[in-house]
This record gives sequence, C-alpha cells and structure tokens, in this order.
Amino acid sequence: MKCSMRVLAVLLVFSACFGAWPEGHPEGKAADIKAVLVTGGHGFDKRVVLPFFKGLEGIDVVQAQQRDHSELFEDIADWPYDVIVLYNMTREISAKRQKNFIELLDKGVGVVALHHSMGAFPYWSEYPKIIGVKYYSERYIKGGVEHAPCTYQHDVDFTMHVEDPDHPIMRGLSDFEVHDETYKGSDFEPDNHVLLTTDHPASDKFVAWVRTYRNAKVCTIQMGHGPQIFTHDAYRRLVTQAIRFCAGKGNAE
Repeated sequence: MKCSMRVLAVLLVFSACFGAWPEGHPEGKAADIKAVLVTGGHGFDKRVVLPFFKGLEGIDVVQAQQRDHSELFEDIADWPYDVIVLYNMTREISAKRQKNFIELLDKGVGVVALHHSMGAFPYWSEYPKIIGVKYYSERYIKGGVEHAPCTYQHDVDFTMHVEDPDHPIMRGLSDFEVHDETYKGSDFEPDNHVLLTTDHPASDKFVAWVRTYRNAKVCTIQMGHGPQIFTHDAYRRLVTQAIRFCAGKGNAE
C-alpha cells in the first residue's frame, strides 16, 4: 500500500510539473491515431518541434529520421501508421519507394505535408500531384519558359485568412496571425480545396489546402519553420485537426 501511494505521488508530481502524463497525451487519454513524422534533409529546432508533435492529443507520433532520403518506404509490408506527416526535405526516392508510397495512399493512409516538405523529392514528377504544390529550389523550365527559383523570407508576421470555415480542419479557427517563414513562387494544383490564404506580399496567396490523391486525404500547410509557430495555439489546432481529418476522422474530433 505504501509503495502504491509513493508511485501515485510520483505521477502526480510529474503531471504537475510537465502538464502531461508520461505517454504524452493530456489526462492520459489513449491515442486513437498513429502517425509517422518524416524528417531529414532540412534542419529544425528539435527542442520545440518534437515536443509539439508528442503533445498532440489523441495522436501517437513516431519520428522517422531519413538518412537514406526515403528508406521509410523501402518495405511497407507491416505498415502501422494511419497518417504520414511529411516534415522532410530529402531529395531522392527510388522507383520502388515511389510505388510503395503510392500503394499506401491507395490503401487510404493520409498525408499531412508541412512547410519545407513542399520542396522534397524534386525529381519525382508525381509528388506535386500528391501534395498539391511544387516548390522550386532551383531555376526551372516550364512550357519552354525559364523561371527563377521560389523565394523565402524568415521572421515574417502575416495573417491567415480562413477561406472555408465549415471544413472540419477549420473547426474552432478564425483569422489568426503568425510569425514564421514565407514561400513565394510555387506552382499549385488547380483542384486544391483552399482552407487558408494570406495577402502578405512576401508569400504565395495559398497557405493551406486539402485534396484527395487516390484513396488518401491530403492536407498541405505552408507554415512550420518555427520556433514560434510551434507554441501557437491556432497552429496546434490546425495541425491536430489536419492529422485527424487525413486519418479518416471526418469531423476532426
């Protein structure tokens, strides 16, 4: 009995100090979604980014740091995840891994693409059709015309305008301001369903959208450089509801 009381006391102290139970979900609620956070090819502040994903309510997020660009998709025989959260900017993905990636989407595995993942896999022509955007990190030729690479700007204060307040991912959100990095000059798929826009001159207009690829629900969110954005309540709600929606939780609850 004394031992049990001591264990309970330790757990209460942990909860009081860290605001969460050891498994990382508020009030010890079990996760009903499994997500894999794909990283690699671009630096990020692990001190804020990883705790952000660890603390998403009802979502169990496992980081998969890619050292061979895309090894996560080499063998998908025992794939355990409901959603792929892309936060990578790795470049190479073999024909086999491309096929496996698309096979997962055929099975209904969702995709949430964040920030610099817009520039991942630059030589895979199908990738922009999956996430709904092409970010050019180098000069390119399209339709016989040479275009400059996309631009970016750090430490910008810009406003997110909600375009579809009735969409499940937008539940509880209204226009909000962020301090983050902007991208400009991207090409967007015409059938994206736009959720958020901005009118800041340093940014593309479209900053969050959803689409369907094969049997997968996909949401792409331009923001996510950090570190300030990862302490923003609206961004936390946005990412949480995007993951839930893409996992097939249609009401994002």
